[in-house]
Amino acid sequence: MIGISIANSKEWECTLNFFNKNVYDCLKYPYGEYFILEYLNKKIVVYHSGVRKVSSSSACQYMIDKFNLEKVIVIGTCAGVNSKYHELDIIIPKMMVQYDCTVKEMEPLIKERFNVSLDLKELDFNYHTGIIGTSDKPLVMYDDYLSVKENNIDIVDTESAAIAYVCKVNNVKILIIKGISDFPIKENNSDIKSSYDNQYNIFVSNIPKVMNKIFKEYLDKVL
Repeated sequence: MIGISIANSKEWECTLNFFNKNVYDCLKYPYGEYFILEYLNKKIVVYHSGVRKVSSSSACQYMIDKFNLEKVIVIGTCAGVNSKYHELDIIIPKMMVQYDCTVKEMEPLIKERFNVSLDLKELDFNYHTGIIGTSDKPLVMYDDYLSVKENNIDIVDTESAAIAYVCKVNNVKILIIKGISDFPIKENNSDIKSSYDNQYNIFVSNIPKVMNKIFKEYLDKVL
């Protein structure tokens, strides 16, 4: 069975809409809800994990144990870092890193033992790739944006690298498909909240655009 992991609640709403499901079609589990279906001749469990590393990685382990998953596909939004990409671009990362595991004032930002690299040679279509960085803190502050950019991270989220690490230790295949919903906005020090609100509004408005693009243009190619 293949698992499709969805973190954000608004992303989950888009997922239910795409598969023509509602809350009454879903089963509950400790981290959220899920449904099972046959899609393109594949048996799939689609599950809402909740956001951040603990919830999403725990949900992944639960689903691996319950359904003996052979593959996990993480679908959702991300913040952009590399300026060669733009809002609504879809990225399939070749490496996942965690950038909140070190004391950055004394250590390199990225601790290599948490990195997960993927061989994407089996994908026989054109796609953007790069490095995704994961942190429990969303990428909002501009200083954080500059820090991850200096470390050659292309996009960031709050789940993917943690999920990938769980899959790695369980010897389960993993694929991440993320669409850029927003970029950090350089804040005015006198009104940081206004910058955050602007970025958040862009993020929310782009969620359905990203999710529909992934489902319609990519899902059938990666299952």
